[in-house]
Order: sequence, then C-alpha cells, then structure tokens
Amino acid sequence: MKFKTIFMLCCTILLTIFLTVNRDAVEFDFLIGEPVPVSKLIVIGVCIVIGFIIGYLAGRPKRTLESYDTELDKQHIDPNSSENPKQTTLSEEDRNYIS
Repeated sequence: MKFKTIFMLCCTILLTIFLTVNRDAVEFDFLIGEPVPVSKLIVIGVCIVIGFIIGYLAGRPKRTLESYDTELDKQHIDPNSSENPKQTTLSEEDRNYIS
C-alpha cells in the first residue's frame, strides 16, 4: 500500500477512537437562547465534517475559464498556419536534431 493510504487509514482509526471516547454530554451555547446539553461526539463530528468541507473547497484547483486552444478559436488562427505569430520556423539542421 502507498504511504498516503496508510496515513489516511491511521488518521481515520485515531479519529474514530477519539470520537468514541468523548461521548459525554456538554453544554453547547448557541448564540441565541439557553445552553443545550449535546454529546461531545456530535459537536466534534460536526466540526470535523465542516473542516473537511472547508479544506476541500479551499484546496481544490481553480477552474480555468479559457484555454489556449479556445483563445485561438476566438481569434480564428490556425495553429499550423504560417500566419500564427507564435509559430517559428525551424532550420533543416534543427529539424534533423529533433528527429
């Protein structure tokens, strides 16, 4: 198994043990109203789920709106044509070196 898989498995086991040990009722004070007795298991579990969601949203790669090919299509430039400003011509020596 990969190190990442083993690490995630160990973290999951430790988290499960941590949650099962902390089942006591605690007073949870919402901003409005009186404190309510809630299990530590639920409070910690909800915080962990919210943390995973925030971490996923913060860590995912950003979407790219346009790619280089889309930009070429907008400008109607053929990437293989000689009119393409980014295309350079190679000498015969360079072509032989690449092949």
